Amino acid sequence: MSFAFAEDAVNQAASGTAASAPPIVNAILGYLVVFIGLTMLMIVIIIVGKIFTAKKAAPAAETVAPAAAVAPEAPKKLAPGSAGDVKIYDTDPRDAAMIMAIVADKLGKPLNELRFRSIKEVK
Repeated sequence: MSFAFAEDAVNQAASGTAASAPPIVNAILGYLVVFIGLTMLMIVIIIVGKIFTAKKAAPAAETVAPAAAVAPEAPKKLAPGSAGDVKIYDTDPRDAAMIMAIVADKLGKPLNELRFRSIKEVK
């Protein structure tokens, strides 16, 4: 008896008369499966992101505390309007001052708004 039932199912499938859902139902179910999968993936990514952020934040807080205990060194007194020290390599200080003045003139900016880190003669 069960053999005849299986044979009828095969014949219906081959002839295309088997009952199937309308295409709109298949489309809705397909979209539903995709959106549920994307939502689950988004939830997993958010959870993993929060776990890694929590792991990074915990050691950072521990390393900041000992650094705060060290007394900060006093800032170096600079001349009014200066932007810091200039390291001069193999150059006369007069030539270095002339180079800084020329650069400031070409840029059209006052010398106290520019910062020169080092001046080195290229040989």
